Amino acid sequence: MIDFVTFAPDHFKWSLSQGVATVTLSRPERKNPLTFDSYAELRDMFRALVYADAVKAIVIAGEGGNFSSGGDVHEIIGPLTRMDMRDLLVFTRMTGDLVKAIRACPQPVIAAVDGICAGAGAILAMAADIRFAAPAAKCAFLFTRVGLAGCDMGACAILPRLIGQGRASELLLTGRTMSAEEGERWGFYNRLCAADALLEAARDFGRSLAEGPTFAHGMTKTMLNQEWNMSLEAAIESEAQAQAICMQTEDFRRAFQGFVDKRKPEFVGK
Repeated sequence: MIDFVTFAPDHFKWSLSQGVATVTLSRPERKNPLTFDSYAELRDMFRALVYADAVKAIVIAGEGGNFSSGGDVHEIIGPLTRMDMRDLLVFTRMTGDLVKAIRACPQPVIAAVDGICAGAGAILAMAADIRFAAPAAKCAFLFTRVGLAGCDMGACAILPRLIGQGRASELLLTGRTMSAEEGERWGFYNRLCAADALLEAARDFGRSLAEGPTFAHGMTKTMLNQEWNMSLEAAIESEAQAQAICMQTEDFRRAFQGFVDKRKPEFVGK
């Protein structure tokens, strides 16, 4: 079990303040690429966040004016060309497990995107719940540019739900760059922020969520994920059950008492 108060990862930076964790991809001299080890450590971290009561929200960012250039050409792409099918499938399943872990952790995940956001970096941004971007952000699902399919790490499932089937098809088939303005207009980005204010804006948003009913936020995220594969009837019944559970929480009672007392409720996440 990871102690997230003292957590010191080997392959990225971590900080925790006021319930908001910041994960910083930190190889700025190469635009923060991912490696076999950083994929695995990120996957394990997001899996462990299921049990992390001290962490209420997560911000993912990159160091040095870029988010992430994706898989490292020399440390991942080169070795992949020499692997057999079994080892390739181990790798692709592991990268997919990272997306599953991001989606499965109960905390809202906010991506703060600046500069290059490409390949697996674009997937990390896509997998987040909320995305803020600087005007210079350049996002590209460039798998076809290296001879691969656009169906990487859940892209064909998630991206159309964010921006629509036609726009997702264009980006995944061509590998072209989506500008920040396009991304906001299409619904990929929730907000554009000046580059020098981007990280703090993402953290401020995380703090606003951390001050809210975090058990209920986790339930909302769970239902957003589960209802992809439900009929309307099943979704409505599942939401009835989820809401009944939330109605038994201390936060629900605190919200009522705050309304009665004409003051802002202080939520405790349970």
